[in-house]
Amino acid sequence: MIVFPAIDLLGGRAVRLAQGDYDRVTVYNDDPVAQAHAFAEAGAEWVHVVDLDGARDGVPGNIGIVERIAGESGLKVQTGGGIRTIETMRRLADAGAARMVLGTKLVTDEAFVAEAVAGFGDAVVAGVDARDGEVRIAGWREGTHVRAADVVAELADRGIRHLVYTDISRDGMGTGINDAAYRAVAESAGFPVVVSGGMHSPDDVRAVVALGAPVAEGVIIGRALYEGTIDLADALAIVAEGSAAC
Repeated sequence: MIVFPAIDLLGGRAVRLAQGDYDRVTVYNDDPVAQAHAFAEAGAEWVHVVDLDGARDGVPGNIGIVERIAGESGLKVQTGGGIRTIETMRRLADAGAARMVLGTKLVTDEAFVAEAVAGFGDAVVAGVDARDGEVRIAGWREGTHVRAADVVAELADRGIRHLVYTDISRDGMGTGINDAAYRAVAESAGFPVVVSGGMHSPDDVRAVVALGAPVAEGVIIGRALYEGTIDLADALAIVAEGSAAC
């Protein structure tokens, strides 16, 4: 199972939003590249980088920083936010991004998704962000009247085999994960899911490990790392122990 420490970029800084609210911003590091290096030094192999300016505005606002993290940190980068063109995907791939997360385009432009999958294959990740079962887009600010369950059920047929599923109601709130929801999502998708939202304590990491490989491909940890309620090295050790026990 992959542990993805998270770096959310807004205005060139590493921040976290509470439940995706751009008016509830906490700045954690003015140097996101240094933050990526710190994650690498703690033992991480991956990092999850979100361009919040891009997610909100539809145009990447921090792509240069994403490129530097991919090129300088030694981490494998999974990134999303504002990926709305094939040119952007090509630039990120050329910079070394291993995975690129499609969110808004996933539900608004079927032809684009097909082209992305044809061009980038396994590097394409579905980013499904849901509140009360409805997919939210544009940095979570807009509803879609599209059921998350319907989107998830179609992913395999669209050639997508990776999914980051975010429970918006829990993101940044430290309330733990909804085990039953992730089991249902993985069953619907037909492949394991990257868990996102609600991580607060080592017990939450253990809860994701307990879901097992058929359900959880990985877990994204954000605010808890910055506020010290989860230590990254400890989280990596919990996952390693859980994988060894399987």
